[in-house]
Amino acid sequence: MVTRVDLPKSGFCFENYQRNVFLEQKGAIPKSTKTGTTIVAIKFKDGVILGADTRATGGSVILDKECNKIHYIAPNIYGCGAGTAADTDFTAQLTSSQLELHRLATGRESRVVTALSMIRQHLFRHQGHIAAALILGGVDCTGSHLFNITPHGCSDKLPFMTNGSGSLASLAILETRWRKDMERDEALELVKDAVKAGIFNDLGSGSSIDVCIIEKGRAEKIRSIENPNPTPPKEASYKFARGTTGVIKESIRDLATVTEIEAMDIS
Repeated sequence: MVTRVDLPKSGFCFENYQRNVFLEQKGAIPKSTKTGTTIVAIKFKDGVILGADTRATGGSVILDKECNKIHYIAPNIYGCGAGTAADTDFTAQLTSSQLELHRLATGRESRVVTALSMIRQHLFRHQGHIAAALILGGVDCTGSHLFNITPHGCSDKLPFMTNGSGSLASLAILETRWRKDMERDEALELVKDAVKAGIFNDLGSGSSIDVCIIEKGRAEKIRSIENPNPTPPKEASYKFARGTTGVIKESIRDLATVTEIEAMDIS
């Protein structure tokens, strides 16, 4: 007889479902933690440019000021991630390893649509439980491509796109200034300005700006190309000399106890 406890565990675990139902009845259901991001991507004359801020948040707490949100997929393909940092990172790593094996087996350069299909199938298989919203960009033998992928596996193809909590401010910049066949330098400034719009108008986005420029035959990733919100120097020193505060009482207690351990008989 096979019981529910004996069933093999695979995929996502829903063991806490009954607990959450009980807590909901008590009015204390666990809440998800809000994250913040601004990621941007545009097509220009010779390729695509991806941009992202570097602030990782958990609710109202800044967890990382130098988070890497532009992930390597293949030598000619990169992806920007919004959502849960671990989910986007490991989704990109999984796709990257699969594409590496595909290149070794075929001897050909990876295509952007191949990476798109792998990511879509992976996310759709888990029905949105992987909180990874991705912007996939790259240049292959068929030209330059940009795809926006939702956490449940849907995608669309656009010449410019943005995602994350700062996307509305970034989208206003892109819709105003983007045009077809932009030069590299002009497109790079547009990406930086779009990310800065998200940084200045969204508390979940901040720190510095990362970009990745992908052209035919080469890709260049630049970390911290600009820091629009530098931390100002402290106006005063907060180091106090020893003895500034008087010690009223001092006591030392030995909390650790050492016991003799008998040697194990291995004969």
